[in-house]
This record gives sequence, C-alpha cells and structure tokens, in this order.
Amino acid sequence: MPTHFHAVVWLDHAEAKVFHIGLTGADEMTLHPHLPTRHLHHKANAIGSGHAATDKHFLEEVASALSDAGEILIIGPAGAKTELAHYLQDKHPAIGKRVVAVEPADHPSDRQIIAYAKQHFKMPPPRVATGTAG
Repeated sequence: MPTHFHAVVWLDHAEAKVFHIGLTGADEMTLHPHLPTRHLHHKANAIGSGHAATDKHFLEEVASALSDAGEILIIGPAGAKTELAHYLQDKHPAIGKRVVAVEPADHPSDRQIIAYAKQHFKMPPPRVATGTAG
C-alpha cells in the first residue's frame, strides 16, 4: 500500500514535477524528457504545427511515477497536461481512471503546487502537538 494516496503532477514539455502527498508530508520527483527541447517557429506555407513532438518515453516515466497513486491531479500550462491525461487513458487505463482533474497552472513554486493539491484534495492541515498531556 502506498504511503501517500494523493499525487499531483505539474508538467510542461521541458519537465514534470511529481509530488506524492500525504498527511505526513510530500515526496517530490522531477523528470525531464529525453528529446532535446527547442523552440520551434511555425513558418507560412510550411507543413507541421510548429510544436515539438511529445516524448513518449517521458510520458511513460511520468506514468510509472504515478502508478501507485490513488488519486491524481494533473496541472500545467498549455497542452502538456491534456497530452498526459490522454496518454494515461489510452496506454495505462488503470492509472487514467485515477485522474480526478486536469487543470491549468502557469509556473507555480513547489510549495504552491503542494498547497494547491492539498486544497484540491481537501486534506486537513497537519496537527500540531501542544506539549500538554491530558
């Protein structure tokens, strides 16, 4: 049984940050695509969209990192988040069924990602010991 039931992944085409979140904290993993990321320009009368192709190996690594999560939140800018959601549904339906939401998020800090996920999953704040015995 996994230690952390919830997972949030923030990704764009350059990296994915995967956080497994539980009541006792969060574990982070950062993954990078194996294809070189480069800025493409779309030219008039040229074939193609001007976007870099999705690195399937990269999506597979993200899927592997999410394999033990009970509920998954996918966030990020542009289309990478929906590409991952579709990839999980098509190639890993058992994981894809555990995706509870796909939402836009620009470039938040790690702390903002974790705070957003905790709010989304309605996780209670950590208990603080008062130091008094009853």
